[in-house]
Amino acid sequence: MNTRKLHHSLGKTGIRVPELIFGTSALGNLYRELDGESKEQIVEGWFKAIPSPVCIDSAGKYGAGLALEEIGKALRRLGKQARDIVISNKLGWKRIPLRETEPTFEPGVWKNLHHDAVQSIGYEGILECWEQGNTLLGEGCRAELLSVHDPDEYLAAAASETDRAERFRDIREAYRALEDLKRSGDAAAIGIGSKDWRVIREVLEKVEVDWIMLADSLTIYTHPGELLSFIAELDKNGVYVINSALFNSGFLVGGAYFDYRPVDPSGSPELFRWREKFNRVCRQYAVSPAEACIEFGLAPKAVRSVALNTTRPERIAENVASLESRAPREFWDTLLEQGLISVTPEQLR
Repeated sequence: MNTRKLHHSLGKTGIRVPELIFGTSALGNLYRELDGESKEQIVEGWFKAIPSPVCIDSAGKYGAGLALEEIGKALRRLGKQARDIVISNKLGWKRIPLRETEPTFEPGVWKNLHHDAVQSIGYEGILECWEQGNTLLGEGCRAELLSVHDPDEYLAAAASETDRAERFRDIREAYRALEDLKRSGDAAAIGIGSKDWRVIREVLEKVEVDWIMLADSLTIYTHPGELLSFIAELDKNGVYVINSALFNSGFLVGGAYFDYRPVDPSGSPELFRWREKFNRVCRQYAVSPAEACIEFGLAPKAVRSVALNTTRPERIAENVASLESRAPREFWDTLLEQGLISVTPEQLR
């Protein structure tokens, strides 16, 4: 692999972040349960694919803390040291006992969990999530990159404008906690991740962060011009931009979920029509749908890293190789002509 852009510096923090960040929701049994051997192979695959430091993205929400536990156990079994890895932990969900037959926080999404999770956003809530996260990671592991998880969903759940204003104050208090952790040296950098990029913009009017993570917002399927202008401005101001969920929860590469919800042709015919046309063009030019999604998601000049998640250890090396793949110009021109994209990667670079 060409190592031209293997690692970037995350602003003024001094942290080196690779162009590919590994997502860890699969370690929390997202959509399906993986056995312990497969999970360890995934973790081992990170270090085989990219020179240290490896950077991973996790959260207390992933399997109600299961992903964090699996990460810590695998790292210790593999003999990895703190210097070998940079861990990002999205805070805002706290493990609690499982009292129902399945978790209540996202029924049907996480498989065979033995704990539940509850949202905990605010000053004290975020500190509790941070402490629990490091406990779940275990000895020798700690998260250096911290953020508030799902602020968009927290605001969207408001019952009224007054309720939303109170929830926004909770988010501001959560960032006050993160600012204190950074000031004390317990966090190296703080950021914000959201499925709704407009919530990132709203929060950034009140707080300063070192990085942002987009999810399901900037993909080959959806890439509004307003968002592209927004991240270009962030880049000018030294904010590190990470792009994740490039496959819209796997749908763009054949999955049954779109933006974390199940979909079918009868309920979302336009989505399936788009995917059928996209696949047809991919076949025409012998381009892998996954590689096309990755190339597009990394193309904007402001995007420094992409985060990819897989349940298959063998896919890790393929994802790394995809960073350097380039589809022919005619492929992108055809997608543009058919109205499947509104801008080509060449125009974004």
